[in-house]
Amino acid sequence: MIRQILVVTFAAIISAAGSTLAQDFPSRTITIVAPFPAGGPADAIARVVAEPMRAFLNQTVVIENVAGAGGNIGVGRVARAAPDGYTLIIGQWSTHVVNQITYSLPYNVLTDLEPVALLTITPQMIIARKDFPAKDAKELVAWLKANPDKANAASVGAAGGAQVSAMYFQKATGTTFRFIPYRGGHPAKVDLLAGRVDLMFDMAANVFNQLRSGQIKGYAVMAKSRWHGLPDIPSVDELGMPGLHVAYWHAIWAPKGTPKPVIAKLNAAIQHALADENARKRFAQLGQDIMPKEQQTPEALAAYHKAETEKWWPIVRELGLKAK
Repeated sequence: MIRQILVVTFAAIISAAGSTLAQDFPSRTITIVAPFPAGGPADAIARVVAEPMRAFLNQTVVIENVAGAGGNIGVGRVARAAPDGYTLIIGQWSTHVVNQITYSLPYNVLTDLEPVALLTITPQMIIARKDFPAKDAKELVAWLKANPDKANAASVGAAGGAQVSAMYFQKATGTTFRFIPYRGGHPAKVDLLAGRVDLMFDMAANVFNQLRSGQIKGYAVMAKSRWHGLPDIPSVDELGMPGLHVAYWHAIWAPKGTPKPVIAKLNAAIQHALADENARKRFAQLGQDIMPKEQQTPEALAAYHKAETEKWWPIVRELGLKAK
């Protein structure tokens, strides 16, 4: 009986402490860690939501770029940070799904971080330099089969999402091509535009302006149906490759143990940011689709993240891809 009373009392104390912290939160600057260099999608998305979050919370929100190891350095830093709501991570499909299998990580993406909110999503595209011989996706597959290992594809990061997408495509189509590693998406895109690399599997948000202007060639969107941002480019399902779906979604997490009232206040600030008219216009310009409101809750992020790991971890294991 005494033990039960002590447990209940301790739980009440913890709950009260969390509520008090939430009442005072935030009393200083909040940092969102973007685990890639400045200028990339994670950095851009974080900066779009930061200003309306600042207005909602009446506190400064800054973005800190902590790049390296495919995003793992930044994610690891937040996983080890104090669980007080002042240090957050913006991550995505590769950092929070793929990397858990391709790297030996000192943290677990499902258990060492607290979900806050889903933000945006953009489909993966199959693209090429503008003068690549194949005129459409069916010709691309035929050309690659007739010329095994003759083409090369940009691979961003060691065993990252771009390479997983490409190897997933190779397995589905029975094709082979070589990989050229790049430290980031920007230098890879520069070489694609310059014709120094043949193929790239990249998120639509990174390349849709260049696709619309004809600077690069778009073969397919890796989704069930066409994407509204590039309606002239067919989906993989249309091309006889059903189920070859890859999408880059972005979300925000806090360190595990962050009090639920603090998570709730952060989530409210993010939902306010996602509803902001200027933010919505900016996301449209970036080629990022905002998640529906019902999917913007911490619970929705937890469920979505779990479902993505259950889908992708067996696939990545089967591909045998490991960061060296």
